[in-house]
Amino acid sequence: MSVNPLAPTWLRYPLDANALEQGVWSRNASRSPEGELVIAGARASELVAEYGTPVYVVDENDVRGRARDIHSAFSDAFAAVGSSAKVYYAGKAFLSTQVAAWMMADGLNIDVCSGGELAVALAGGAEPARLGLHGNNKSLAEIDRAVSVGIGAIVLDSPIEVERVAEAAARHGRVQPVRLRVNSGVHAHTHEYLATAREDQKFGIPLMDVAALVARIRSHDSLEFLGLHSHIGSQIFEADGFAEAAHRLFAVHAELLETGPVPELNLGGGFGIAYNSSDQALPVDVLAQRIARIVADAAAERGIPVPVIAVEPGRSIIGPSTTTLYSVGTIKDVLVSTGSTGEAGETTATRKYVSVDGGMSDNIRPALYGADYSVRIANRSSTAEAELVRVAGKHCESGDIVVHADYLPGDVEPGDILAIPATGAYGWAMASNYNYLARPPVVAVRDGRARILVRGETEADLLARDAGLDSE
Repeated sequence: MSVNPLAPTWLRYPLDANALEQGVWSRNASRSPEGELVIAGARASELVAEYGTPVYVVDENDVRGRARDIHSAFSDAFAAVGSSAKVYYAGKAFLSTQVAAWMMADGLNIDVCSGGELAVALAGGAEPARLGLHGNNKSLAEIDRAVSVGIGAIVLDSPIEVERVAEAAARHGRVQPVRLRVNSGVHAHTHEYLATAREDQKFGIPLMDVAALVARIRSHDSLEFLGLHSHIGSQIFEADGFAEAAHRLFAVHAELLETGPVPELNLGGGFGIAYNSSDQALPVDVLAQRIARIVADAAAERGIPVPVIAVEPGRSIIGPSTTTLYSVGTIKDVLVSTGSTGEAGETTATRKYVSVDGGMSDNIRPALYGADYSVRIANRSSTAEAELVRVAGKHCESGDIVVHADYLPGDVEPGDILAIPATGAYGWAMASNYNYLARPPVVAVRDGRARILVRGETEADLLARDAGLDSE
């Protein structure tokens, strides 16, 4: 056993560097008897032979199972406190026409944040009445299209949108249901939350301004006020932040009830998932029960009925279901100072850099947020001693890191296939063509069979947009 001093304190030295950490990998990921990674019955090597690398691999039964689990958990939890729940899949995490169809079939609504996301959801057969439109700067065209197709709810994000949506609804002869996004002043990230009087951010309305703006909404015959909307953060592992937000929101909710109906309250999403062995995500049924109890207690404190609750999970549905496969290109050991000194002076340790054929163009989160991921060799198992590695991308940026720190068998070599789990949320959705890399395909696997959800790009696709090649 050789624990590298460069390893972060949260990273445990593995007893088996081939093992797939439960809760991090998709539910149907396993090792074959020969040691190869198998996802929903499909071998990693076969997927790579057919689709190349990088490739996003979605475990279809896993993502759909998680969607159903969340829908059932929140429905049951709020039924137990005398109310009901609406679950919106947050399409910004990852959306394709097939995913939209899955969500509709499994009983979820879908939240979209742009005209493009709306178009994808509709093309996937989503019922307009089960869609919600978000965004801090919705264009007039986006508002008009949403209203015209009969969208179920529009989240108003600024005062100017009240008149914009009202005018569009009147023009189309509709009464448009709307929610009002508010700044509760609560930020929740993982195990910590911060409550402040006023947030300095682009989203939402300060709580102190809500009553006047709701009066404006209610003054329009073409608008129907559904209730308040709040989003307190992402990667939340506890319910504490929701408790503080609910306490603040219900004070305003009760005040609004004095002048008209407020049938719903949207608490947003942000439910955390495990990206590595240090992350401990709450089981969804436990989280739902805790949030239901928080809401019921807040309503009882104010002496008002428990409203219909809406939530918007995205990452917790699609994130754990997806694994990205890469091919190893180059490997090199880099001698790094440990920041301490010994009898011989400054001490050093070796970090093994393993470079793959993708990077920040297919997963920007490590570079953008410092996000930590896990990694395993996918094409084989190994009995070699585990060594600390940093998985790097191929882009011309020193910050192009895919996995900051994990242990792999020390015999990892060029040509190996590496698998990064939990890449379903904000991987493909935030992908780019930096350095003119083509965006990878997204493949769904089920019962050993694979099919394309989103075709990968080619160099011809990239060149097709270059107007300099147009004939004169």
